[in-house]
Amino acid sequence: MYINCHSYFSLGYGTLSVKELVLHAVDNGIKALGLTDINNTSGIWEFIKVCRQHAIKPLVGIDFKDAQMQTRYIGIAMNTNGIEVLNRHLSHQLIHKNPSLIESEEHTEDPSEKEIIKRVNGMLKGSKSTEHELTDLTDLTSRSEDVVIIYPFHPSRHYQLGPNEYIGIRPDQVNQLYRSPALMWTYQLVLLKPLSFIKRSDYKLHLLQRAIYDNQLITKLDRNFAASPEDCWMEETLLKNHFAQYQQILKNTLQLIDRCNIEYTFHQNQNKATYLESHQQDAELLEKLALDGFTYRYGNNRTAMLRLLKELRIINEMNFAAYYLINWDMVKYAESKGYFYVGRGSGANSMVAYCLKITDVDPIELDLYFERFLNRYRTSPPDFDIDFSHKDRDDIYRYLFEKYGHERVALLGSYVTFQQKAAVRELGKVFGLPKEEIDQIVYHIQKGSFPDKLTRGIYKYSQKLIDLPKHLGIHASGVLISEKPIYQYSAMHRPPKGLLTVQFDMYIAEDIGLYKFDVLSQRGLSHIKDCIDIVNKRDDIEIDIHDVKKFKEDPEVSMMIRSARTIGCFYIESPAMRVLLTKLRCSDYLTLVAASSIIRPGVASSGMMRAYIERFHKPDSFQYPHPKLKELLEETYGVMVYQEDVIKVAHHFAGLGLDEADVLRRGMSGKFRSREEMLRIKNTFMSNCAAKGYEEKLYKEVWRQIESFSGYSFSKAHSASYAVESYQSLYLRTHYPLAFITAVLNNFGGFYRSEFYFHEARRLGAEVESICINSSIYYNRLVNTSIYVGFVHVKDLEYKNALNIIEERNKNGLYTSFENFLDRIDISYEQLSLLIRLKAFRFTEETKATLLWRAVIRNKKTNSKPLPSELFVTERKQFELPDLSEHYLEDAYDQIEILGFPLYSPFDLMEDRLKQGIHYKDFKNQVGERITIVGYLVTIKNTSTKRGERMHFGCFLDQNGDFFDTVHFPPQAKAHPFRGKGLYRMIGKVTVEFDAYMLEIDYMEKIPFMEVNQMVEYNKNKR
Repeated sequence: MYINCHSYFSLGYGTLSVKELVLHAVDNGIKALGLTDINNTSGIWEFIKVCRQHAIKPLVGIDFKDAQMQTRYIGIAMNTNGIEVLNRHLSHQLIHKNPSLIESEEHTEDPSEKEIIKRVNGMLKGSKSTEHELTDLTDLTSRSEDVVIIYPFHPSRHYQLGPNEYIGIRPDQVNQLYRSPALMWTYQLVLLKPLSFIKRSDYKLHLLQRAIYDNQLITKLDRNFAASPEDCWMEETLLKNHFAQYQQILKNTLQLIDRCNIEYTFHQNQNKATYLESHQQDAELLEKLALDGFTYRYGNNRTAMLRLLKELRIINEMNFAAYYLINWDMVKYAESKGYFYVGRGSGANSMVAYCLKITDVDPIELDLYFERFLNRYRTSPPDFDIDFSHKDRDDIYRYLFEKYGHERVALLGSYVTFQQKAAVRELGKVFGLPKEEIDQIVYHIQKGSFPDKLTRGIYKYSQKLIDLPKHLGIHASGVLISEKPIYQYSAMHRPPKGLLTVQFDMYIAEDIGLYKFDVLSQRGLSHIKDCIDIVNKRDDIEIDIHDVKKFKEDPEVSMMIRSARTIGCFYIESPAMRVLLTKLRCSDYLTLVAASSIIRPGVASSGMMRAYIERFHKPDSFQYPHPKLKELLEETYGVMVYQEDVIKVAHHFAGLGLDEADVLRRGMSGKFRSREEMLRIKNTFMSNCAAKGYEEKLYKEVWRQIESFSGYSFSKAHSASYAVESYQSLYLRTHYPLAFITAVLNNFGGFYRSEFYFHEARRLGAEVESICINSSIYYNRLVNTSIYVGFVHVKDLEYKNALNIIEERNKNGLYTSFENFLDRIDISYEQLSLLIRLKAFRFTEETKATLLWRAVIRNKKTNSKPLPSELFVTERKQFELPDLSEHYLEDAYDQIEILGFPLYSPFDLMEDRLKQGIHYKDFKNQVGERITIVGYLVTIKNTSTKRGERMHFGCFLDQNGDFFDTVHFPPQAKAHPFRGKGLYRMIGKVTVEFDAYMLEIDYMEKIPFMEVNQMVEYNKNKR
């Protein structure tokens, strides 16, 4: 009898997970259950699946509510066609904000009687088409074989119903049926018991959700926008007793339930089945493309050819050619547009993908086995991760939607859920607490203390909110391309990104057989693409960025890795990575692949990163705990570095099946669906090892290492893909350093702030020039060996002004004087002063102060009105001004204020007497010694000891411009804290580990920049 239940996918309304709802029904002996979430279809497939597991008949539909949270009507699907009908109808409402759903008219006693009569009189019957938008209620009522419509009961309303339309009577409305016109529809009355929470005591949680969702104080929440306190569970016997006088209503309800039958086969591939018109045509095209690419990649390598043919056979036997071809078509389009991309992830195990240029990782070189990616036991399509520049990805999306049709393409959804801190803050707001009090409550709850009743109450309800969905989101990269219309699976909504998005996540997608294509973006690729463009335009050089073999064999590139000169290069520029490269003496591709994996937190936290480094330097200094582990892990010195290593150990050492090993792999990458899954695998692992006679201490330690990987480990192919992109960046940095660093600056996507890439540009031989109205463009511009700072860095400069300056200069030539600029550009004094203070008019050889005076005079004269265009240029009166000398320190302070950083060396902004101490290059001669050094703060990594004490790792620049690293143990971190950006004088001991030098801090103080008057006085005293 429960055909109107709401799960927590009724966002800001329902309190129950789908599983909780079904299990409660099981406990109460319910044999049929209906899920009708509010304007949402996120839960229907999980609901169907869980109901089947517990022998409950599932009914699914949608509760269509308006902006006042009043039900207009409820749609229930009679079959899978009905699901599509409802999905199309809801999609139209959500995308086009249809007033019938989103903004209802003011409610009267009988708000929609005229609307219903009008609709019924114009009803279209028997429409079978689903390849169109179902826009209004007529479309639903015409699908009598697929959809049931239930209207909420209003005692005085005169209804006109079609064969698939019903009136829903709530238990508390039974007494209002007497003399109601609805009684004339005796056979179309059904029991409608809304359910949004199990117990009446959960009503307050519901109200809190409503207040959070509507951004209202709980005391001002309009209860008309909330559920009734009676929308909780009622025993079925009691429910039927309410309708004792109206047995026909109960009979109608049971008949409706009997008519609904949802048949669906889960885990059956629903992706686009073929790229061309048949599997045979796909197989032939894939073979041709692979053989063509083989010549480019391998030449006449017979061993490689045998593997290629083997892969093609497996791919075609499993009908996965279309998946390869769709990805190939995507990267082919990218190449045709000049877009740069990187294929990574487990797809790099496939030689066919390598030959199709989907990836640039050679699986033979790294001994990557194809079965890790695709084998005969796999039922789902393989998984390619393809990264594009952040500037290009939206066009790739557009291409996919247009190529395969908006009916069959959608972005994958996700759910943004409440977590502890956010739940506490949201509850604090609805209780009307100021931010300071909320911060205090957050602090107490994090510390596990509950000093008052309010804190305890907020904590209590925050626990109930955790993991409830807040709103729908978009998966970071997933695109669905289905064989059938996507509406068969979900309603669509249009998030701010502007592309149609389904209402379920990747786990539901896999359950129903829709396997995502991963189309990702990253700025590292923008660096590479823009650098190639600069080199091509400047030097007319074409760079084949896919010729990775050439990059790996380049001795200059190898030297750059060995010396850790990698600033700006994807994945290998952070302080931690540069230290690791130094410790591993990395100068080759295979070592870089390993470094890309062991830097991950999972390996580091298990202690295996340190073990790997030690064993790398002394491979004979350790013993394998078991001969089988030596056989499996000799390549990585007994350390499980890659997901493949863990799979090998789980399968060959512990005897897990390949399917169980795959579950373990998914768990390691954070993709497992429940902790119960991992617990089951753990128990199997332990029992198998015990049965094999291993010592308990041994297999528990092996499991500990496996467990530490959870959520962080890479597949070897993934690490190799990252290493390939690192090599591509390194090659460009090595041979085209200024073009490369300009590209990095223009994409704002590296590990460091822009200031330090300008610093790196100077180290690479560039002259960094401040803004110039005759040379600067919107982004940074490379001219010979000079990099002109772009207008984009001027924080308060309006985009339209920057654009006007550039367009006018391109159209009518360079600006010849300050007055000439003012004649041609309409700009306010405030905006103009930003450019003057940055010396953008330095070609005039006049001081900033002089130009500011002229700007003030000009501004008063024109009264800030646009200047009329002049037919003839008139001579302007020159005003005599006093001597307005300037100091470079003023320039630096202006740059700090307007750009956010100085273009001068920060060490030029301090007194000479403070420039004491040694430099980083001297560390090798000072190991174990206590030294003093002045450094400019680059970045801080905050961490905690096992005892929870705060400590830091710092990265600084010294006076020569070299980077050096510091460690701040808890006592020193507490006694000498960081105090923001700037210069620091530090005293500490120099340590070394595997050629990597670090300063252990004993004392640290911040050094202020010198003030202008202080600098002038200081210079006088020096003279």
